[in-house]
Amino acid sequence: MAQVPPVVEAASVNMVVRPITWGDRDLVVRLLGSAWGTTRMAAHGVLFDAAELPGFLAIADGEPAGVLTYRAGDGAWEITTLNSVRPGLGAATALLDAVGEAATAAGARRLWLITTNDNVHALRFYQRRGFDLVALHHDAVTRSRQTLKPSIPLEADGIPIRHELELELPLR
Repeated sequence: MAQVPPVVEAASVNMVVRPITWGDRDLVVRLLGSAWGTTRMAAHGVLFDAAELPGFLAIADGEPAGVLTYRAGDGAWEITTLNSVRPGLGAATALLDAVGEAATAAGARRLWLITTNDNVHALRFYQRRGFDLVALHHDAVTRSRQTLKPSIPLEADGIPIRHELELELPLR
């Protein structure tokens, strides 16, 4: 298991980003469930429970401000979830910084993630932070809906949810 920094001070006032501990699991389940309706996620043809993964919590003024989960792989760490509970505080950016630092310290060469074609907010957020679109997995969400997770919505804001978009950030 990769070594992660115990605490990362965020630029926001009174914000701390720290690794998720086993004592945080109920909180992580609650935060992910509130954002996604479940902790079970489907991406690249795999169904997994994001609450069982390592990650980071952002705490602002003693209250949860965000959560990020990831999977560490050979030379690449996949961000599996990123949720800001209190938008505007910088928690999501602080969480990205923390996972980037941990991945770099572990020798990873890149961070990567999957989002869906309807999630224009995520596309804007990640691209503003240096991530680049590297792959379109055509109809991957449609296949996941049919074989893994029928509860995936058909559309969001009038946009059909069909494709997975892969973004990456090279690490130095």
